[in-house]
Amino acid sequence: MKNDSNRFSRTLLAWYRDNKRELPWRDTRDPYLIWVSEIILQQTRVAQGYDYYARFVHRFPDVRSLAEADEEEVMRYWQGLGYYSRARNLHAAARSMAGAVFPKTYQSVRALKGVGDYTAAAICSFAYDMPCAVVDGNVYRVLARYLGVDTPIDSTEGKKTFAALAREMLDVNHPADYNQAIMDFGALVCTPQSPTCLLCPLADSCAALASGRVTQLPVKQHKTKQTDRYLNYLFVRMGDDTLIRKRTGKDIWKNLFELPLLESDRDLSTDEFLASPLLADFLAGHPGAVVRPLQRGVKHVLSHRILHAHFYEVLLPADTAPFDGFLRVPLSGLDSYAWPRLLHAFLEKLLKKDSDTCMV
Repeated sequence: MKNDSNRFSRTLLAWYRDNKRELPWRDTRDPYLIWVSEIILQQTRVAQGYDYYARFVHRFPDVRSLAEADEEEVMRYWQGLGYYSRARNLHAAARSMAGAVFPKTYQSVRALKGVGDYTAAAICSFAYDMPCAVVDGNVYRVLARYLGVDTPIDSTEGKKTFAALAREMLDVNHPADYNQAIMDFGALVCTPQSPTCLLCPLADSCAALASGRVTQLPVKQHKTKQTDRYLNYLFVRMGDDTLIRKRTGKDIWKNLFELPLLESDRDLSTDEFLASPLLADFLAGHPGAVVRPLQRGVKHVLSHRILHAHFYEVLLPADTAPFDGFLRVPLSGLDSYAWPRLLHAFLEKLLKKDSDTCMV
């Protein structure tokens, strides 16, 4: 294996020199900037994360500026990226750093909130040149195919096996470049679908290619189970104001804002919803409310859930009494709050339409 690992790493590094992606977080050894980029890229494609990274580090260029910010502002800069616990953990970790100084050992980096084995290895190798091997989806795929390993990557045995293989294959003299190389290789050549095996510099020694198993590797034993949820949102107009609230429970989108939500156990037609006890309870004491559908059948897919959303407009007098649990805010100020992508897209479209028709 030693000769194979040497050849493997040399080939990857040679490929990387000619094909590496030019990304802003690769031009720095600042562990803070590398940390932010890695957290953004945990569940985000590079193309999407690029602009978010640029905006985020422009506003929060170092640990201190992030630690001193309030959470709502941090969430606004994260709005649209999804997996919002990443932003909350990032903020909490910044506040935990003594003297606003980023830690310098693997153990202390790994102890930061929201940082796992992969992220700690990436930060320590990229910022400090520590010989830490990264293991992400790209690495699993490249190693599984090149070495012909069919142990499920989502099993306890698989995680141990691939962590050991990643350490064995690591070029300890060039850990930062090697880790970047294997991840770029998985993203650009050894891709999940339609890998470019004919142009692969490792093709002549790839076990999966030799055995015709490229599309079968890596192996996963479990598929993510998704559940359906049915969301009925109310856009309440009271003159130039509307109602919003912050999500604070242990559920999706914690600490983001939302419109009044009436969640049902099944998909309700417009007529069923308008006649439902859910709506009647919400509008109790407001018999003159006018309710009309705005947008139906919006599907939003998360990792473990499929959301089916319908949006309704509720018209109430401008002097309507406060609703318990909701903030009354001007329509013109909605951009000051952090929204889930589903709601941000809806509000952006609706308010643009209002503006075009001079309603707001």
